[in-house]
Amino acid sequence: MVTISEPFAHGDSVIHRADPRARLVSALLLTIPMALLTTSWAAGISVAVGLVLVFLAALSPVAVMNRLLAVNLFIAFLWIFLPFSTPGAPLLVLGPLAVAREGIHLALLLTLKSNAVVLCLMALMGSIRIQDMGPAMQSLRLPVKLCHLFLFTFRYIFVIRKEYQTMTRAMAVRGFKPRTNLHTYRSYAWLVGMLLVKSWDRAERVYNAMLCRGFQGRFYTLANFNFTTGDIFFITTAALAALGITACDLLHRGLI
Repeated sequence: MVTISEPFAHGDSVIHRADPRARLVSALLLTIPMALLTTSWAAGISVAVGLVLVFLAALSPVAVMNRLLAVNLFIAFLWIFLPFSTPGAPLLVLGPLAVAREGIHLALLLTLKSNAVVLCLMALMGSIRIQDMGPAMQSLRLPVKLCHLFLFTFRYIFVIRKEYQTMTRAMAVRGFKPRTNLHTYRSYAWLVGMLLVKSWDRAERVYNAMLCRGFQGRFYTLANFNFTTGDIFFITTAALAALGITACDLLHRGLI
């Protein structure tokens, strides 16, 4: 079976040796405050924290840069629209358009926060093997439906992809060539619709097969996690880092 590439899941770094549950908790402790930051100064510190985690995880620089490039391609659109659409003091006037200082600040803030969160997630959650992620989520008492959704998405996204490839190949055999016209849009709409129908049909068959095998709403695993004092130190350090970043943000805003 084709599987999702896991370029960060294998290694022998400090972070790879930590318990998957500790990495999950640390990721939540760090990324939630990072997402709520309101100053670029604190967001810059968050990026530094993310880089430290990537260094500790000994991740491949090329793979990290590729992931960041994909994220920043979307963020680039913010730099196109936010400086011109955000109300505020004009910094530069280009004909009928004015570049607002607040818009540039907002785009910079979002860029820094997004990169910081992605770096932390790559180092902490990306270093967890997929087969350990589900049991770790269940051990942390996360909602059962969320755990099932994650595991089934991982298991069947390849099946849906294979079905999509089969359908597009069948369209090509029948002479379909995508163009910018109504026929192409309608054909792709039918393709997506049939893909949803086939996915729903397969989901029902898989669920019924699981019920026949005695499924009672919980997956059982042979994974044996070992939570040590080092993991407690790991979580404590992450919590302190999150508190420090939040304090820097509040300090820069003059709230403390």
